[in-house]
Amino acid sequence: MDELGLLNLWNKKRKHVIMAQVAPAVVLIAIMVLAAQGTFATADDSARYLALGVAAVTGFLAIVSQYAAIREAEALVQDLARVSNPTALTSKVASSRGLLSLTAIAIVGLGIAIFALVVWSVLG
Repeated sequence: MDELGLLNLWNKKRKHVIMAQVAPAVVLIAIMVLAAQGTFATADDSARYLALGVAAVTGFLAIVSQYAAIREAEALVQDLARVSNPTALTSKVASSRGLLSLTAIAIVGLGIAIFALVVWSVLG
């Protein structure tokens, strides 16, 4: 694959990570609104556990999807590092492996933290 093809693939991976956050964000907004209104305080346990289950599954699938895109992007930066006569953009992207690793750690860590907050807001 040539340099332009690799950079296009890089942009697709970035977009994939960003788009994978949309559904969980919508679920979290809904849970936040319901929690702020006190809906969970009077809801049956089954409704609370359903909300937690939906949040957990949506978040888990998003994390897996994002993590897979980051792993593929890590391989991509290795390919970009081997391009002969790279442009400044290619060199910059090729040097971002550390940032990708940090992003993977942050996605998992923040996902766990957010789910803990969801549990707290739903179960009280």
